[in-house]
Amino acid sequence: MAEAPFRIAVVAPAGRFTPEAAERVKAIAGARPGRPVELHFHPQCFLSHGHFAGDDRARLEAVVEVGNDARFDAVWFARGGYGSNRIAEAAVERLTPEALAKPWLGYSDLGFLMAGLFRAGATRVAHGPMCNDVVRPGGEAAITRALDWLVEGDEAACEPAALKRSSLAFNLTVFSNLLGTPLEPDLTGRVLMLEEVSEHHYRIDRSLFHVSSNPTVRKAVGLMLGRCSDIPANDPDFGQDEEAIARHWCEVSGVDWLGRADIGHDVDNQVVPFR
Repeated sequence: MAEAPFRIAVVAPAGRFTPEAAERVKAIAGARPGRPVELHFHPQCFLSHGHFAGDDRARLEAVVEVGNDARFDAVWFARGGYGSNRIAEAAVERLTPEALAKPWLGYSDLGFLMAGLFRAGATRVAHGPMCNDVVRPGGEAAITRALDWLVEGDEAACEPAALKRSSLAFNLTVFSNLLGTPLEPDLTGRVLMLEEVSEHHYRIDRSLFHVSSNPTVRKAVGLMLGRCSDIPANDPDFGQDEEAIARHWCEVSGVDWLGRADIGHDVDNQVVPFR
């Protein structure tokens, strides 16, 4: 008897996805060996409302619909951008216990939703590649890595340090902005992994000041810094790179510096299961 397909729902709580990119992701999923995968791209993914993939209500209803739909085994986020913070709290409040038991995978702006899900008791949330990574050079590897984790829970897709210690991973700017909100997760006894893209060194410094000053963060086991890519030039030069900045704020705050993490806004971004 043929194995039943693993059904993954895709939604876009922030920026708009494209039908062309969706077809590329479907092709990769269809060629993947092992258990068959069935991808369902919610029509909301392709809506356009100003900056967003549909207005707030459309994005909210799509997340709740696929999360609570027992036909889907997992929920995968299409892409980041901006906007999940506008619906995250309301969406999480409406999810059933069964929805919170599913795998949920994303990163970047989706950190707002991932933090809220984890705080609400979701047991299989993870930072990791999204569908839009298919448009990056070499993006097929990122899509395959995401599917390996979603379908099989494959530890080979994961950031090695995250398999050894309980960890949470976020984009730095997103994490800084969710602190002090109802989405803030408990970091007690956990490693915090942070990455960044397209921010000046002084902005990285400012965000790490805010993050490392937070009482919840100071309960963490320690901090790991992922890749900080596409950093704009600053005039005058800031005088410290991102690692030196992170080390500085760890020393000031008393948070242990635990080195670098294999995460970032790129095709090498590894999966970090929240636990």
